[in-house]
Amino acid sequence: MAALPVLALLALLAWGGPAAGQKRKEMVLSEKVNQLMEWASKRSVIRMNGDKFRRLVKAPPRNYSVIVMFTALQPHRQCVVCKQADEEYQILANSWRYSSAFTNKIFFAMVDFDEGSDVFQMLNMNSAPTFINFPAKGKPKRGDTYELQVRGFAAEQLARWVADRTDVNIRVIRPPSYAGPLMLGLLLAVVAGLVYLRGSNLDFLYNKTGWAFAALCFVLAMTSGQMWNHIRGPPYAHKNPHTGQVNYIHGSSQAQFVAETHIVLLFNGGVTLGMVLLHEAATSDMDVGKRKIMCIAGIGLVVLFFSWLLSVFRSKYHGYPYRYGFA
Repeated sequence: MAALPVLALLALLAWGGPAAGQKRKEMVLSEKVNQLMEWASKRSVIRMNGDKFRRLVKAPPRNYSVIVMFTALQPHRQCVVCKQADEEYQILANSWRYSSAFTNKIFFAMVDFDEGSDVFQMLNMNSAPTFINFPAKGKPKRGDTYELQVRGFAAEQLARWVADRTDVNIRVIRPPSYAGPLMLGLLLAVVAGLVYLRGSNLDFLYNKTGWAFAALCFVLAMTSGQMWNHIRGPPYAHKNPHTGQVNYIHGSSQAQFVAETHIVLLFNGGVTLGMVLLHEAATSDMDVGKRKIMCIAGIGLVVLFFSWLLSVFRSKYHGYPYRYGFA
């Protein structure tokens, strides 16, 4: 009979154990969510060190997703791309934080290398910036790491990736920029001033050379990839954090750097100048000696810059068998 109370106590513990464990889990989860909501109310992007990351992102339970930007923003790191990506990331996080659809389903966080180097070591991470989605359930999969070099770090591109990984659609709202209207106003003022000062002589508006030069500049800018940069927002260049080597040409045919478009623009301009010199050498009324010099200069420019253009093409399309002039 004395064993009955002991058996009853064991039965009570066996019955109440799972319920108590579930209750503790719910309490821990509630504390996590409340803590994150409190921080998010003060700052859209939550800065985390190693302890905060392990407790709020890695450790269960968790019913929310966390988008984490791993970066190196300290000046001595000299990561220009990190600063540019941080600006876009802040725009994305602010768009979500101040939207009417804001919930505790997703949070935006940041781990700086100088504040959480142990996190970088734990994740075997050796480059920055890097964006990773830590889903509400399970561990991050391959698609939860953002392809920065392919898609760029524009807030709109990040928002599409977030929607794909979390089903949370964020409408990106950028701060108002007055640079465009100011430039347009300045251009209109210049045109109005020219018309006012030369109202009796508007022949300059019919200058074919001026219009041809303006059209050529526009064509060179577009063919070099400036519109792609505007849409995708790629980094200017990439610096290897281990060797310090800076790459200005992207190694993939699916992406490019801003510096790469400037290089291609310069090469296209060199080829165009060479063609113009060849045309002038063939059609101008100058003496034969000057025309020969223009012809040789034109051929040299075309050969040199077209060879460099083809070398850029070969570096992006690996296995392309042909080359011209210089490797």
